[in-house]
Amino acid sequence: MKRKIISIDETKCTGCGQCIPDCPEGALQIIDGKARLVSDLFCDGLGACIGTCPEGAISVVEREAVPYDEKAVMETIVKQGAPVIRAHLEHLAGHGQIPFYNQAIGYLTEKGIPVPDHIGPDKSGTGKAAETGEAKGSGSAASVPGVCHPGPHGAHPFAGCPGAAARSIRRGRGPRQPVGGTTDSELRQWPIQLSLLHPSAPYFNNADLLISADCVPFACAGFHTELLKGKIVIIFCPKLDTDIEGYIEKLSQIFSLHTIRSITVVHMEVPCCSGVRYVVDQALEKSGKTIPVVDKTITIEGNIL
Repeated sequence: MKRKIISIDETKCTGCGQCIPDCPEGALQIIDGKARLVSDLFCDGLGACIGTCPEGAISVVEREAVPYDEKAVMETIVKQGAPVIRAHLEHLAGHGQIPFYNQAIGYLTEKGIPVPDHIGPDKSGTGKAAETGEAKGSGSAASVPGVCHPGPHGAHPFAGCPGAAARSIRRGRGPRQPVGGTTDSELRQWPIQLSLLHPSAPYFNNADLLISADCVPFACAGFHTELLKGKIVIIFCPKLDTDIEGYIEKLSQIFSLHTIRSITVVHMEVPCCSGVRYVVDQALEKSGKTIPVVDKTITIEGNIL
């Protein structure tokens, strides 16, 4: 079957092992100095390991793979103790993988293994987790079960996917620069969604491209002035859009059919969003073109890193 699964670029991987703790399913191991996907069976393709890779060597791709087996995963996970079981349950719940989550709970119940306190699919805690989360009712993100408090870049106490974790963004109460109505639009073409674009459209001739994740314009207040100005924009979501191979093919055609002066890739800081760069790199390789690429990351708070 064709499904989403982890891919590791061995040319980038240094074998540091930082991805291993974030894969409680046991799909990754360090072998011969490189991180390896040891079994399609164990990889759920949800990308929890991506954000901890300092080299950007891990991405999510769609390919033919053995179906993910929750029972086989649980057999591995229960041997690692309650903290790893908890992390796995919250990982599934955070991604909305309710059937797998229910299978995991069913496995624990069948084997007589206690279900550890954790944050479930409804974002409510169980046992001590719920009591701790609502103890003082402060209303801060850190005090609400299932809500990830925005910490430093790359830090996320939520055990599931940081891209799916709910979080509140605090804004000051003082005067703020208005976002709408004060800046002219810098959009130079239509459509903008990759699935709708025609590879031979004339506006690609001698263009500087801005290839952006869908969420970026909503997070970055200066999107038009700081990122889009003077560029042709292409947007897509590497996590939710299904035809990634089709996207690679279409981008490859755009690169091949036109003289592209530069590419700016912009994505959110959440791990799954790094797939934008992967799609671009694969399309460049397929086209045989060498085009300068600049990579920009937007934080959840809207800052450009």
